[in-house]
Amino acid sequence: MAHRASTPIRRDLTPALIALAARAETVLERALPAAAQAPSNLHRAMRYSTLGGGKRLRPCLAYSAALACGGTLQQADASAAAVEMIHAYSLIHDDLPAMDDDDLRRGKPTCHVAFNEATAILAGDALQALAFELLAADAGAGGDARAQVEMLRVLAQACGSQGMAGGQAFDLDAVGRSLTRAELERMHAHKTGALIRASVQLGALAAGERDGARIEALLRYGHALGLAFQIRDDILDIEGETHVIGKPQGSDAAQNKPTYPAILGLAESRALAEALRHQAIAALAIFDHHAEHLRDLAHYSVDRIC
Repeated sequence: MAHRASTPIRRDLTPALIALAARAETVLERALPAAAQAPSNLHRAMRYSTLGGGKRLRPCLAYSAALACGGTLQQADASAAAVEMIHAYSLIHDDLPAMDDDDLRRGKPTCHVAFNEATAILAGDALQALAFELLAADAGAGGDARAQVEMLRVLAQACGSQGMAGGQAFDLDAVGRSLTRAELERMHAHKTGALIRASVQLGALAAGERDGARIEALLRYGHALGLAFQIRDDILDIEGETHVIGKPQGSDAAQNKPTYPAILGLAESRALAEALRHQAIAALAIFDHHAEHLRDLAHYSVDRIC
């Protein structure tokens, strides 16, 4: 059933999406090793960097995709936790002195500042491993072993050289250089977009979705939303306030990193984010009202203030 897009300003998550984010927090709390469990310093670092902060966009996408495909929240719990653990690990490593060398994340000291660099590296490594352990142990995907293997493949691809790791490599190579718009899009399609696309794909597979056209529609949605989300991040780095966005305002400019506003200007960047919002929502035309959370997330990604 086609859905006519509307464009109200939705700067915050809707109550329903807030509830999904809270559910993800509960699942993560239970899945992470207890802080007192040996090696306690490592486990404390993992919990410190994963719990109690963040927008939980990726878990919300996994849950919302599962619902759009007729599944349940319970079916998507492992996928939601796994993608957020991967996201948390990526942030820990991105913040390291050898990468972006950031001191603030989600409004508090980064993992290597709060603990130490070696512990931060290990915390990221352990979170990545735990994400795959969760998916491998999950009884979801309708009991379909082939679907479960496909879910592991999807997440692995999103992490590797054709996903986040590759995107970070592009990012590091780009510092101090002028990129074309196509090069910038390639970088973010890997670094940010890959895990966002994986989030919706995992939610769909967990719900038992096997229709290739519907999964392809979700991937188009994820691609557009991921780029729109990144453009909004770039704009907030210029216009946001540190205490609101939870990381140093102006850090991209300080590190001479390529951004959409630097290449296109603020006005054109806003126009592109708006166009991507419409593309994301249009991709969901194949879905009915059960995809409303996904539509709300497209609005949120473009209108958010943090």
